[in-house]
Amino acid sequence: MRNFIWSLLLLFSGIFISFSQTKNIEKGTYLSTNKGQKIKLNLLDDNKYELVFYSGGYEVKGDSLLFAKNATAETSFDLSFKVDKKAKNIKVIFKDPAYYSFFIGTQKGKEEVKYQRVSDIKSKIDPEWSKVDLDFEIEKADFLYLVYEEYGGKSNVNKYALPKDVSEITINYELAVLGDLQIAGFYDKHTNELRISEKSGLNPLVFVNEKDPQPVKKTPKVLPLESQTITNWTYPGKDVSTEDYGVIVDSAAAVVEAAAIDATNASSTYNKYDFKLKVEDNLKKAIESTKTASNKFLVVVVDSKNKTAKEGFDAFVKEQETQTGYNMYDSYNALYDIYNYYLAGADDKKWLKNNKITSDPSIIILNGEGNQLAIAKSDLAAQQYQFSYYGDFYRRLQRANAFLSINNVLKNKKASDTDLIAAFNKAALLESSYDYEGESAVSDPNSAEFVVTKTSLNQKEVAQSWKKLIEAHQKDKNVDMYLVETILKEIKNQGFTKQLFSADRILNDTDFLAIDYVLKHSDEIENIRSGFNTKIGETHTIGNPISEVSDALQQNLYLSQDGASGEINRDKVNSLYKRIIASGKGNFDVYRNYFYYLAQLQENDGSNATFLKEFNSYFDSTLAGASPIEKLDAIFSGLDSSSSYSYDGWNSFKDYHSNLCNNAAWTVVENSQNSNFTKDAIKWSEYSLVVTKNNPYYLDTLAQLYYKDGQKQKAIETQTLAVKYLNDYVEGETANQMKEVLTKMQNGTY
Repeated sequence: MRNFIWSLLLLFSGIFISFSQTKNIEKGTYLSTNKGQKIKLNLLDDNKYELVFYSGGYEVKGDSLLFAKNATAETSFDLSFKVDKKAKNIKVIFKDPAYYSFFIGTQKGKEEVKYQRVSDIKSKIDPEWSKVDLDFEIEKADFLYLVYEEYGGKSNVNKYALPKDVSEITINYELAVLGDLQIAGFYDKHTNELRISEKSGLNPLVFVNEKDPQPVKKTPKVLPLESQTITNWTYPGKDVSTEDYGVIVDSAAAVVEAAAIDATNASSTYNKYDFKLKVEDNLKKAIESTKTASNKFLVVVVDSKNKTAKEGFDAFVKEQETQTGYNMYDSYNALYDIYNYYLAGADDKKWLKNNKITSDPSIIILNGEGNQLAIAKSDLAAQQYQFSYYGDFYRRLQRANAFLSINNVLKNKKASDTDLIAAFNKAALLESSYDYEGESAVSDPNSAEFVVTKTSLNQKEVAQSWKKLIEAHQKDKNVDMYLVETILKEIKNQGFTKQLFSADRILNDTDFLAIDYVLKHSDEIENIRSGFNTKIGETHTIGNPISEVSDALQQNLYLSQDGASGEINRDKVNSLYKRIIASGKGNFDVYRNYFYYLAQLQENDGSNATFLKEFNSYFDSTLAGASPIEKLDAIFSGLDSSSSYSYDGWNSFKDYHSNLCNNAAWTVVENSQNSNFTKDAIKWSEYSLVVTKNNPYYLDTLAQLYYKDGQKQKAIETQTLAVKYLNDYVEGETANQMKEVLTKMQNGTY
């Protein structure tokens, strides 16, 4: 139990200092804003206090006291992103990794996750551990994995989808203040003591009922002659880095002093945008002001019985302005401006009555249409920790708003086409919420916590409405970029179907019709997408439309392999690829995905004829000829900024092509049905070795092709080189097979 007792002492020292600097402290209960279960500070009469660190449910069984598991306890990472299309790599800023056991992993598509221990990175970049934060770079990837390895063998593994143009990731780790305590209690009837300990039963904490008479202590307490608080106390031979199971043991003064130094450094180096909230003087204006911003909600505070409500509200608004300013850094960014605030007054009594809001105090969250999304029968002080851009509450509100918006527009016969697109777009752009499935949602209407509005949707009705919308826009002369954005999210299995119904599915007829819309307007989309992506007050990330469609087709193949509902229409997918290529818009991403798609298919005779034929055409028109490196360099220089290989770099791009040629050639080696491509495969294999010299895998492929083509002596010479250039990166079994092939070639048994 010593670990968490030390944690509580250090935590309390920080809390005490923060309150000591606050003016006009009143008696009552204060709730912490730390992530995790709430900590309560009760300020009582006679200058007494109670600090309640743990709370929850319990059950008494006989003499045993059982503590209920805390379902919401968690450890979590908070991430924020910066976007720059020109960035080649991703900069990672890991805030104060300290001594915790963290791991970071990256994954491209469905490749294997590559992990690194954060402390190993820290030791390489900052061997003296002189900096608090860790800055380093990683290659571009599709997914980021963050792992916290707990003591006792458990690990918290978190997977995040990375924005396509992400250039910088800032990672903050918040250890939940209160996790699930592995403790139990036992009441000793002989001593009237309640003993609470960990499962081991060692070093129990002993409690007695305050009402029971306590024995008089016969021996007076021995007091020290002198008591001092010494910063960085030590003695000869003391290991100054001593730590106790991940919790650094030090005096409260040292902790406070360190915090003060950090605060001083932060204030001198961290910029803050001077952000100001506009608080309207009536509810109608407040709702209208919220409606003009697509990402904002209105927080209505009802607290008419509290004489100091206005002072508390103004102080809260000022604090929100400060925090939002820090988030924005040095210029306005609508991404972080997500709430408007309004303090209800006497003129709002009718509105409150019409909306059946009788609780005072209470907090109501409205969308820009004035519809209620959530309500808490609580005052502002108890819920102020919720109103952060980084908190999950905002994501829950977005989700509730998306459900409500689609439901309202489907039921409204007068809803315009623009209204329908806006509702679908709102749902398509949702971010994943940690508890969007309702695992920790509050349902009790009398709860002091926020009760979020739930709206039921019929999936078939939504799908039918989306189909009619797509059909209605097939003859558009000008493109609707919000519709395009919604289509691209939907066909990549990230849109409203995934967000609203948690359903994975492959492309259907409506999706193919939507793709036709994108391809038809692809030139216009490409010309205006930059302006759309940088629209003031909005956040969009539309990439090259041809690449986006190609990525969706590739994602469709992944989903079909993973068993998503539906049957893949291979004829339509193949037709789309050919249509794009025939139009002259077949960029690198299209060909890459097309070849991967074709490589998964086999003809009725077991051959890969379609893939090999299409690849040979690409090879002859794009790769073959003199100066292959210069040709590749020209292709690489012309990559769209949204292409993944524009981030991965020249070496990865070059290796991709040598691997592609080798893999195509190997398909001919291992499948006798492809033997009519042998001479073409020799060209591909020779090319792979021009781009990447002395690769034992490539040499092995070429040698076996030579042998199949009747060039036996050339085959033996090439296979000899393959064996010569074997290295530690070649698996033992593969190396033995290469040696065996050489032996068979030499004795004529191949």
